[in-house]
Amino acid sequence: MADIGAYLKKHTEALVKDVGIEAACAITGKSKATLGRYYSDNAEHSDRFMPVDAVAKLESVAKFPHVTSALADLKNITLSHDTRNSTPSRNGGVNSDVIALSQRFAMLMTEYQAAMEDQIITVNEAKRLLKETVLLQQVLIDMKLHLEEESVS
Repeated sequence: MADIGAYLKKHTEALVKDVGIEAACAITGKSKATLGRYYSDNAEHSDRFMPVDAVAKLESVAKFPHVTSALADLKNITLSHDTRNSTPSRNGGVNSDVIALSQRFAMLMTEYQAAMEDQIITVNEAKRLLKETVLLQQVLIDMKLHLEEESVS
């Protein structure tokens, strides 16, 4: 259970940073200290997690549903973004998605190669790899949506 908690806390932190700490405070009505406790890895805060209503409020303005995605990953569930009520993040369809996918994968491999030069992946290197992985995931979701649109047409 501790591994799941740490995983969720990392994604909670990514969500707050995506929105911005000041904006997250205003949106949730929570203080910086309270938000910090939700993603703190200190033992005294190991049982504190962000309430689901606060997650929903933050994810409604975030660029990516970090916590929802993490929960889905834990259950091996694939998410699909509904773009009917929002503007699509990328125009151009599958062809531009394939190009973006190639570019994102190249960025991930570049980060990985740099991280492995000394045969040790540091915390900062892991964070950069995680960021590139999330961006790669976003491109794959966009590609999935474009393929679904084409299969319905």
